[in-house]
Amino acid sequence: MKKDIGYVHIYCGDGKGKTTTGMGLCVRAAGYGYRVLLYQFMKNNKTSERSVLKEVPNITLMEGLEQEKFSFQMSEEEKAERTLFYEGQFRKITQKAREEDYDVLFLDELIYTIRAGLFHEELLLDFLKHKPEKLEVILTGQGPSQALIDAADYVSEIKKIKHPFDQGLPARKGIES
Repeated sequence: MKKDIGYVHIYCGDGKGKTTTGMGLCVRAAGYGYRVLLYQFMKNNKTSERSVLKEVPNITLMEGLEQEKFSFQMSEEEKAERTLFYEGQFRKITQKAREEDYDVLFLDELIYTIRAGLFHEELLLDFLKHKPEKLEVILTGQGPSQALIDAADYVSEIKKIKHPFDQGLPARKGIES
């Protein structure tokens, strides 16, 4: 059940569904027998999908922060601390993916984290250039750079046409959060 080569996927855009798409691919891969490693940047450990995914065989969820806030709510000191934290987490996660021979690595919202100035893109680009050949990598977030697009094999943009947020409605638990 091993694949010969792993591709890089990017799910980006301003529409709802980037994380959901990545999670669906993780479930599909785990159902096939692939080992999946997942980390969510810019999110706490309480996202509703985690409660189900932690029960799925072949999926490993890496713990993040217990509390998180949007980057625009952070002070410059908090942003600097978060950058160190996220880059450290990235190194741990990618090392685990290599050493434990995972098939799929999902780095949810890493593109947003880069765009928010909380992660240096060069670190990701270097990893993608030297990743294990069979490792499938899934990245999500808005506004990937051209360098990331060039490094990817799949790039899908999810475009918002209409969203309840436009009318000022909050996120609903189990649907948007």
